[in-house]
Amino acid sequence: MPNTFGKLFSISTWGESHGGAVGVVVDGCPPNLSITAEEIQLELDRRRPGQSDIVTPRKELDKVQILSGVYAGRTTGTPISMLVFNKDHRPEAYAEMKEKFRPSHADYTYQTKFGHRDPEGGGRSSARETIGRVAAGAIAKKILGLAVGVETIAYVKRIQDIEMPEDADVSLELIEASAVRCPHAGTAQAMIDRIREVRSQGDSVGGVIECLIRNLPVGLGEPVFDRFEADLAKAMLSLPATKGFEVGSGFSGTRLSGSEHNDHFEIRDGRVRTKTNRSGGIQGGITNGEEVRFRVAFKPTATLLQSQPTVNKDGNETELKARGRHDPCVLPRAVPIVEAMANLVTIDHWMRQHAQNRLFSF
Repeated sequence: MPNTFGKLFSISTWGESHGGAVGVVVDGCPPNLSITAEEIQLELDRRRPGQSDIVTPRKELDKVQILSGVYAGRTTGTPISMLVFNKDHRPEAYAEMKEKFRPSHADYTYQTKFGHRDPEGGGRSSARETIGRVAAGAIAKKILGLAVGVETIAYVKRIQDIEMPEDADVSLELIEASAVRCPHAGTAQAMIDRIREVRSQGDSVGGVIECLIRNLPVGLGEPVFDRFEADLAKAMLSLPATKGFEVGSGFSGTRLSGSEHNDHFEIRDGRVRTKTNRSGGIQGGITNGEEVRFRVAFKPTATLLQSQPTVNKDGNETELKARGRHDPCVLPRAVPIVEAMANLVTIDHWMRQHAQNRLFSF
């Protein structure tokens, strides 16, 4: 199913950017979990448009409605359906895009693959689809927090060539204190200034989000195809505008020798630990109890408020200057989306681990 993610805890998202609504169906959620629309709304508010002057000014409250799967404030074990209505439609801004393909956008590939597409706001290829992921991720986040104390924190590590120091403190409070969601105040201000600068030129910038998953047990992840980092990579690269994924030392590890790169084992606090964490908390595709650390690269926003050469549906060369409301940098709003997908991977593997290795005793 191309619009479904996960095996035991699965989600199916639906809807288009300028359609009537967007939403998600969550299947496999355990029963009797206390959950409210207000808890889910807290996460949606972190990704909604119009939060500051460095993101799209589209006016959407993104008010979530729970349609099924929750009764008297507790999950019933049946599918949970949630939706958010689209309110701020401006289809006239996309009239030219019905005929012309935006460079580096999904217009041409969707048109060629399906022969018919929704051009308004990018339709299904719009990041507005991620509302469903964040709503589902909020449920996964609560289960993980209650069950094993898992904490997932993502933040903007780099915008273009502006990067926060490696030794900077990271906490949710520091991250949310900045409009750009970088926990290092000095770097955050430089990032904000850069985004404002490129926005004034009708341009855009990209960067890197780093994510930490803390307090994971040993044993999540499967051999070979469903390695924990493989599913993380799929989850992250399924997000709009992503162009790269690395875990632990990532590509920088290729510059080291094996003796420099290996994480040596030791006994600490009465259990097996590693002295370093170049593995990023995963070895052999299975979590080793250390902090999982990975990074996701996001390209500059493809839709620009300046003229670009392109072609139209008839195969003629032309130019396009986009209208509408677009993020000059997607990273500040992508932070909660990265967290949501990380939590969805984690809850699915946590349930799979218990189903295979904890359910039966012989």
